[in-house]
Amino acid sequence: MTTNNRVPGAWPTSTRRPTTEAAQREAQIWAEPTDPRIWAEDSIPAWTDDQPPAHNGGLWIPGQHPSPPPPTGNGQAPNASRPTPSWRPRDLTDILNGTYQAPQPTIGRRDDGIGLFYPGRLHSVIGESEGGKTWFALTAVASELAAGNAVVFIDFEDDAPGVAGRLLTLGVPATVISERFAYIRPETPLTSEFNKLDLGQALNDLKPTFVPVDGVTEGMAMHGMELKDNSDVAHFGRVLLHPIARTGAAVVTLDHVVKDKEGRGRYAIGGVHKINGITGAVYTLENRTPFGIGVTGKSTVRISKDRPGQLRRHALPHSSGLHWFADFTLTSHDETFAESSLTTPIERTGPFRPTGLMQKVSDALAGAPDPLSVRGVQDRVTGNKDAVRAALARLVDEGFVTVTPGPRGAQLHTLTKPFTTSEGEAP
Repeated sequence: MTTNNRVPGAWPTSTRRPTTEAAQREAQIWAEPTDPRIWAEDSIPAWTDDQPPAHNGGLWIPGQHPSPPPPTGNGQAPNASRPTPSWRPRDLTDILNGTYQAPQPTIGRRDDGIGLFYPGRLHSVIGESEGGKTWFALTAVASELAAGNAVVFIDFEDDAPGVAGRLLTLGVPATVISERFAYIRPETPLTSEFNKLDLGQALNDLKPTFVPVDGVTEGMAMHGMELKDNSDVAHFGRVLLHPIARTGAAVVTLDHVVKDKEGRGRYAIGGVHKINGITGAVYTLENRTPFGIGVTGKSTVRISKDRPGQLRRHALPHSSGLHWFADFTLTSHDETFAESSLTTPIERTGPFRPTGLMQKVSDALAGAPDPLSVRGVQDRVTGNKDAVRAALARLVDEGFVTVTPGPRGAQLHTLTKPFTTSEGEAP
């Protein structure tokens, strides 16, 4: 459980900014292992006789270790919080002796208790606009707050009333939001003025387990970075996302999919490095029924990537190649009260239902001015003709389509009621 002794992000009234000591401590969040500042002359530890010989070029090799720097007056080694240089060989002892434990998803919860995100790793949730991405993230926020943890929400798209208001709608008490939730709406780049220290203090004050980042496209544009440039995508991760993950929080970006439904696959809009640079999991939300006030919205949650490999065993395989992890449902009773759920997928044992093709056939019939023959349907729906015929037959069998005789023995098909994949048992 996180404890907090001051208002998130609030500075002492007696000072404009934190003390030098506090600033240095909080700035370590942003000191990357490859940051030239860690190689400053005053930060290089003193070497003893264990220093590698000159012919080795000054490189550290196994079996030769620098002696620790002398302690300071308080008994602590100077710069103790500096990250280890990333080019130094890593200690593999735990892996080799069998004591290493794989990362486990413990942040956020599905209804059966299975976690959604890995601590200290970078994740992404992608989907169409109004597909429920923010509601999905806020459901995980509510779960973390209910567990006694803290959350920092970085938002490049919405505003404080929109986000805090949704948490209240989900039933999170106002006192919990005030004490253990920080909302940040950046308007200038992280590198400007005291922005790193402001965010660093919020992270140090609350020690959040979960940090959603909404609006990656807007965030990159604010920092003068090109969305489709993989170098800029990687740089944005180094500047903002990975330093936060190094504090131990699960970082989750909320992003949009490409517009082309046929070609979007498992990727977010922009550079391919958006998914390649993920160290945790990527979820894709496929909207089934729209979200809104007074209605029940539903999206299917699929796993697009799971680098640690601990999530797919709790999901079901799907013909798309993306594992079906959950159904996300938000039932809005009115403007002040909504209920969300992340239900476990259920494996079906009945006959196969090509729900995707069934919806395409249904849409084709809905858009046709007159009843269609089998060939007319096949001409309008892309895919294997036998599969399209089978999907049409299932619609007839289940009462979505009626058949009447036509000229020269043709069978004419009329849509009785629309079919969507939300009608299917395995979306």
